[in-house]
Amino acid sequence: MDIHQLRVFASVFKNRSFSKASLDLHLTQPTISNHIKALEDEFACRLFDRMGRTIIPTKEAEVLYSQSTEIIEKAEALKDALGELKKEATGKLIIGASTIPGVYLMPRIMTEFQKKYPAISFQILIADSRGILDSISKHELLLGIVGAKLGNDQIDYTPFVEDELIVVSAPSMTEKSTIMLRELLALPMVFREEGSGTRKEAEKFLEMKGIALEDLKIAGIFGSTDAVKQAVKAGLGVSILSKFSVADELEHKLLKELHLTDIEMKRNFYIVTHKKRTLPRLYDIFLQHILSAAANL
Repeated sequence: MDIHQLRVFASVFKNRSFSKASLDLHLTQPTISNHIKALEDEFACRLFDRMGRTIIPTKEAEVLYSQSTEIIEKAEALKDALGELKKEATGKLIIGASTIPGVYLMPRIMTEFQKKYPAISFQILIADSRGILDSISKHELLLGIVGAKLGNDQIDYTPFVEDELIVVSAPSMTEKSTIMLRELLALPMVFREEGSGTRKEAEKFLEMKGIALEDLKIAGIFGSTDAVKQAVKAGLGVSILSKFSVADELEHKLLKELHLTDIEMKRNFYIVTHKKRTLPRLYDIFLQHILSAAANL
């Protein structure tokens, strides 16, 4: 038995006719008859009763048909899947990313992606979350990764990786290792600019404790995470930053985490696309890759 014999059998079964199956499959009637005879010999049963020009499937044929259709469908799916592998994915991706995923996650993601798809090149455009979402809305980008939902109803948000916002200071600024969120009211603070996903999420957690940004002692606002980190290291103030962004500084004791005792500031990064756009195959390949890679970040 082979898949071709099953296709012949299925056509005869559906058409209730050897001649119609012959036309359907572009085979001669004797070839059709030989394939059916081979199956009958293999299964040691009669598959069709011939009554003049009419053929009637036997009970055995009904059982074989129900199983063979599933086998044929799986064979076609396998053929398609292997065919896609033979078509080497080539081209260029242009991906938008807000600062934290763009700087601290995408290099690792793209390294693994290029090992798997070496013929695909890429460009990562980094802006704050609002800028990436605006570019998706204007169809300037097909896919992006951001650190906050900013209320754009044209955008599909797919949760990607969980992040934690933490309070950091210069090691010499305070002897404390733990702090309650409201204690930030007494400390000078350094923030990212408006439009930053990190800032938006930090404001959300502060508001949960009844703290508005205006209540804080804002020592400085900077347009990049690196600038914020340098300001904190210099002792300008403390800040609320992504744990991804300060991992190296914490490891080398260039910054100190002030552990919050009354709240955990967890957030998601999101893969963002336009609701009305269908992703080209190249972008869909990348999307599936980063979703499967998320568990290892």
